[in-house]
Amino acid sequence: MAFHEVSFPRNLSFGAIGGPERRTEIVTLASGHEERNAPWAHARRRYDAGMGLRSLDDLEALIAFFEARGGQLHGFRWRDWADYKSCAPSRDPEAGDQVIGYGDGVTRDFQLVKRYRSGPHSYDRPITKPLRGSVRVGLSDDRLESKVHWSVDETTGIVRFVTPPGGGARITAGFLFDVPVRFDTDSIQVSVASFHAGEVPSVPVLEVRV
Repeated sequence: MAFHEVSFPRNLSFGAIGGPERRTEIVTLASGHEERNAPWAHARRRYDAGMGLRSLDDLEALIAFFEARGGQLHGFRWRDWADYKSCAPSRDPEAGDQVIGYGDGVTRDFQLVKRYRSGPHSYDRPITKPLRGSVRVGLSDDRLESKVHWSVDETTGIVRFVTPPGGGARITAGFLFDVPVRFDTDSIQVSVASFHAGEVPSVPVLEVRV
């Protein structure tokens, strides 16, 4: 699958609904107890792009974007307005927001991640589509300069250091990010009369692994 490094119009994604989806396999035993298994290591997000449409101009922009992606053929970037920062929604990203690894004196590449914590449990989500110019990187609480000490590939979310961080050095990062997605349909059906009456088309969007 090809991936287009273009963003779905953010004024349209702002009104969309959706969020993370997990897959859990549940088997109920004869005793009534359950055996539960999670075949996916990471959640997969689903959205409905049609919910953000407010005018016929919005509809035209959606159809143009859909046609340029070839329907389901090509992936693209999506802004999840409920979750697009390495920090709290009310803050701006800072270099110390997320721990992305520890130095060993050899490794130069580190994947951006966002940690979700609740009580003693946590989940680390790989971030593969950081927003250009938004990434901040720190090393043992000191902020490092981009292109002097490190660089980032905005298509993979991998931070590469010029010099491998020393053993035990804590590597942190802050960033804005998009979700890699594709349309989950090859057709858009809409009636202008219905649209004026407040009925918007359903345009499902699905996160992809990249």
